[in-house]
Amino acid sequence: MAIYGISDAINGIINEIKGIIDSINGIFDEINGIINVINGSFNATNGIVNAKNSIINSINGIFNSINCIFNSINGIGNAIHAIVEAIYDIFKAIHSIVNGLKSGMNGLNNAIVEAIYGIFKCINGTLKAIKFHLWNLKCYLLHFCNSNCANVIAINGICMSFLIPYMALLMPQMEFNFSSS
Repeated sequence: MAIYGISDAINGIINEIKGIIDSINGIFDEINGIINVINGSFNATNGIVNAKNSIINSINGIFNSINCIFNSINGIGNAIHAIVEAIYDIFKAIHSIVNGLKSGMNGLNNAIVEAIYGIFKCINGTLKAIKFHLWNLKCYLLHFCNSNCANVIAINGICMSFLIPYMALLMPQMEFNFSSS
């Protein structure tokens, strides 16, 4: 009977050892679970970083497109500036012709000559004003193209505050001098 008791005790010890081994295996399973969670966290973090980089690349692409738009506007401003220069030179030549006619046409009525002279003088002044304000517009556009991206946000308000007086300056008061020389 004592042998049976010893055998049962040994079996009990073996069962306990098996229980300990099962518990150790359970601990390793839990550790593996924690490692899997950590790996998942790293994968999620990498996904977030990749998404952030994609967003930054998209924003950079938007600002590159905006810079291209301002470069195009600057090119248009340069072309308009060249056209205004050409028109200004034409009216300068006409102004010289009118001055020549004024000095050479003694038989004509001085009032008519002075009126024509006043008209071309006013046109000449208007073109000078247009040239000056187009140059200012070009400087503003170049400033926005070369400044930080934050300046793009304020462009609408700045343009409106610039264009309202600019439109008023495009219509100078015309004065005609009909006095005789």
